[in-house]
Amino acid sequence: MATAISAATSIPATTGVGKRRALAAVGAALAPTTVWLFAQVTGIELKVTPAGQPSMVINLPIVVAAALAASLAGWAALAMLQRVTGRASALWTGLAIATLLASFGPVAMVETTAETRTLLALMHVIVATVLILGLRGTIPAHRSGEGAQGRS
Repeated sequence: MATAISAATSIPATTGVGKRRALAAVGAALAPTTVWLFAQVTGIELKVTPAGQPSMVINLPIVVAAALAASLAGWAALAMLQRVTGRASALWTGLAIATLLASFGPVAMVETTAETRTLLALMHVIVATVLILGLRGTIPAHRSGEGAQGRS
């Protein structure tokens, strides 16, 4: 887990912003695979039963696809906020944390074991941590007197 976090946060500053953001998004998408692999090695079946629906097993493609979708949405939200406000860093971080907290709702509502619930929540925390640290590192420092329109 720590390897994925440090990989996403140690992207060289000389790399272009787009490339650094892409690396952060990919790192966040791949980071929860460590938890999924842990579940496989320890024999914990990541099986959930949403209310009124059949049971489903959370497999690796679902883990990566969901994390990638969240990462791309986070990247898009950051890019939009940077275009409309000079406070993108603070607003985006608040939005990312609120999104993480909201993501625990479905985890809490499905029928599953305590072990599975814990591992799923851990996946959410890992994705958010890698994404927040990785993308925040690409936000230029705010310069006084500079409006949102003056930044790219």
